[in-house]
Amino acid sequence: MKSSRILVSLLTLLLINSGPALADVLLVDSIQSAPQIQTPRNGLTMSQIRQQFGSPKTELPAVGDPPISRWEYDGYSVFFENDLSLHSVIHQPVK
Repeated sequence: MKSSRILVSLLTLLLINSGPALADVLLVDSIQSAPQIQTPRNGLTMSQIRQQFGSPKTELPAVGDPPISRWEYDGYSVFFENDLSLHSVIHQPVK
């Protein structure tokens, strides 16, 4: 009886500890296969981004408070709060 509890405990520990390793490998594979796209860094103004990356394909108007707007380029989008860039997001290819 005691040996079966130990065996179950060991198997449970092995299963619990194997989960994150698989997730880490998938994340690394995903990052390595991601396309290399140059995107604007955070904190740039709209005019700086327009100078460095050109005009966006689409400029979506600001919504909310604080106002958040989005510019769409080929392959990525840039999000702004007022005039400053908050984040750039690379578009996922459609499968």
